[in-house]
Amino acid sequence: MDISVIIPLFNEEESLPELCAWISRVMEANRFDYEIILVDDGSTDTSWQVIQQLAESNPCLKGIRFQRNYGKSAALNEGFRAAKGEVVITMDADLQDSPDEIPELYRMITEEQYDLVSGWKKQRHDPLSKTIPSRFFNGVTQKMSGIRLHDFNCGLKAYRRRVIKSIEVYGEMHRYIPVIAKWSGFRKIGEKVVEHRARKYGISKFGLERFINGFLDLMSIMFVGRFGKKPMHFFGSLGTLVFFIGFCICVYLGIAKFAFQQYNMTDRPIFYIALVSIIVGAQLFLTGFLAELVTRNAAERNHYLVEERIRL
Repeated sequence: MDISVIIPLFNEEESLPELCAWISRVMEANRFDYEIILVDDGSTDTSWQVIQQLAESNPCLKGIRFQRNYGKSAALNEGFRAAKGEVVITMDADLQDSPDEIPELYRMITEEQYDLVSGWKKQRHDPLSKTIPSRFFNGVTQKMSGIRLHDFNCGLKAYRRRVIKSIEVYGEMHRYIPVIAKWSGFRKIGEKVVEHRARKYGISKFGLERFINGFLDLMSIMFVGRFGKKPMHFFGSLGTLVFFIGFCICVYLGIAKFAFQQYNMTDRPIFYIALVSIIVGAQLFLTGFLAELVTRNAAERNHYLVEERIRL
């Protein structure tokens, strides 16, 4: 199979028929062997009924329905598991991403040998309340990750099959899939300017909290990417350093006490700083041991309750 198109959705009943018809036209015009995987993230409208109706008339359409709303990352992760295409395209269900971009994205993966190509909505149809924070976080992510992308959060992306089968997306990490891919060893990451269309139906499902969550997720990815397989290296090193500082202060106070015999050690504030440093250092060291145990028992972190499936 040439292409898998994965579309996470939440309450998008109005846009689904138009979007699926548009994708099918593009695929047939380019003679692609394809599948469309619609992942219903616990919609409360008639989105699932629409998916069932569309699946009856289009054998290339498949569906996954969550029992409740888990979030976009969970939807993408389930779609990645189900995808069979050599190239995987992800896009949003709100018609703001254009399926006409699919052939060029496919070409960049297959001919230019990119592992991942991310869309860049250079001209956006969003209010300043979304565009300004987005530019800020994209700039911060560029600096911290070393990946030269302008729009990490663009839903329109293309992946080589082995990329999506090698990574896990959980929590709200969908914003930083390029960073996850890089930490997994996929270095050839490209970018393509894509059309950003004005929203035709409904309203945005994301609030202002996504910016705070986005920053916290970036911190998590950077930490997990560097120390996820070796947490003891981080906590153990930090704990040893803090413990050593406290120990050195205690040695200094002990020498000063016996050399000058003019004060009690406990009369000086620095003694309590040393005591806290020793305790905190020991706790950080023990945290490293606990983190090592946790990393070996986290196999269920991507387990979701799937209520129904179509042709899967």
